[in-house]
Amino acid sequence: MDPYAALRYREFNIFLLVRFAMVFAWSMQFIVIEWQVYSMTKDPLSLGIIGLMEVIPAVSTALFAGHIVDQKEKRNLLVKCIFGFSVISLGLFILSLPSIELRASQQIILYSIYALVFLGGIVRAFIGPTIFSLIALIVPKKIYPNAATWSSTTWQLAAVMGPALAGFSISWIGVHWSMCVIFGFSVLALLFLFQIGRKPILNPKIGEPVFQSLREGLRFVFSTKAILGALTLDMIAVLFGGAVALLPIYAQDILHVGSEGFGVLRAAPAVGAAITMLGSTRFPLHKNAGKKLLLAVFGFGICMIVFGLSTSFWLSVAALFVSGAVDGISMIVRQTILQLKTPDNMRGRVASVNSMFVGSSNELGAFESGLTAKLMGTVTAVVFGGTMTLLTVGLTAFVSPTFRRLDLQKDIDEHESDTK
Repeated sequence: MDPYAALRYREFNIFLLVRFAMVFAWSMQFIVIEWQVYSMTKDPLSLGIIGLMEVIPAVSTALFAGHIVDQKEKRNLLVKCIFGFSVISLGLFILSLPSIELRASQQIILYSIYALVFLGGIVRAFIGPTIFSLIALIVPKKIYPNAATWSSTTWQLAAVMGPALAGFSISWIGVHWSMCVIFGFSVLALLFLFQIGRKPILNPKIGEPVFQSLREGLRFVFSTKAILGALTLDMIAVLFGGAVALLPIYAQDILHVGSEGFGVLRAAPAVGAAITMLGSTRFPLHKNAGKKLLLAVFGFGICMIVFGLSTSFWLSVAALFVSGAVDGISMIVRQTILQLKTPDNMRGRVASVNSMFVGSSNELGAFESGLTAKLMGTVTAVVFGGTMTLLTVGLTAFVSPTFRRLDLQKDIDEHESDTK
């Protein structure tokens, strides 16, 4: 298959620019917030609360968001989402003004940050399903796997550069102007998005009652073993392997590398994932997808244990790099499963369930990491998370031989034959 097939569509290239700018801004913003909050409080639990403030609205509104996405035109809905994110970024920029910090108490600023993160969780509940649905309207079905790979690669490249720049920009220009850079990228994403035309609504059940729509979406996910297995496995791994939430503690108190070292640590997983994803455009991962996903998540757990025990900066960077490389495999396989197994009229609802299982587990994992670090100590918490990930992989492989044997080549062949 042509490794550049999806890139031959103009609107898909514009879509990648939009996704890069948004992910860059979002990932950079999260890092700057983490650094600012831990610098203010020196409390590991405060890092966990950041994740909790985003996961509560993201999970509670996810299914409703999926219903709305399936009922609405996707381009305009994404415009509204990015505009909402821009408003939140502007609010964080204002909160970090030196004059505000002098006049307001630390507690007021901290609670205001939490409130804006909470609003961001609502926006995020809509962004994921909208982006997932929009891809399917830009490229034909036969190149969904290629488009999913390029979309995930773009996501990871932005996730590399956002955290890395965040670490350096905190050192060079401070938190306040770093927030300004984030706001600028969100506006840039909005301008790019207007270059994509409106898309048809493929759902034949417009006006369907909300609860009936939600039941149908959940029924589909829980009856499709390939989707359910991929989402569950990744959710547990991310939930218990979320050591990245504790990186400010490692950078400041364990490895003693400051904000610049923090940026390198935060970017290392994304660098590994980006390299994996670029390689996968030439070496597809759809054959023996189940085994590859299980091995990737097992490798992720090993890397978390190594990172947790390391007191060497470069060993820590290497462990995070490899964790990102194997996580890239997991992400590509999962996205390919979702794109191939989901009918067009249910993409919003399925993507919402995906965000509940996997996307929100990042923030819930951040809370779990912060809480266990508070109770057990930072190193013990990370090692515990990695061990739970290994146990999850072993249990999944044992109880689900069907998932172990999952191969996506047949689905790809069927989509290609449908277009001939």
